[in-house]
Amino acid sequence: MATKKSAYARAGVDIQLGNRVKATLPELLASTHRREVLGKVGGFGGLFALDTRRHRQPVLVSSVDGVGTKLKIAFAMDRHDTIGQDLVNHCV
Repeated sequence: MATKKSAYARAGVDIQLGNRVKATLPELLASTHRREVLGKVGGFGGLFALDTRRHRQPVLVSSVDGVGTKLKIAFAMDRHDTIGQDLVNHCV
């Protein structure tokens, strides 16, 4: 049985590179932080308190996500009709 590490490597995933990139994020994110930012890094979205007079305590939720490996599975199964639904569900 293949190890998890070798399976990731065979799939083209460089875990060490990912860890190095993640290590640079806190400093980069801190340089853009404002008092309106709510919460910390993690999850699939960020919260930002909007300062507007039209709404009471508005909060902006932003999300960056993709279909990821689901796209590979869709091609392998020759079924593409659900890919967009997953993306919308993550972002709405």
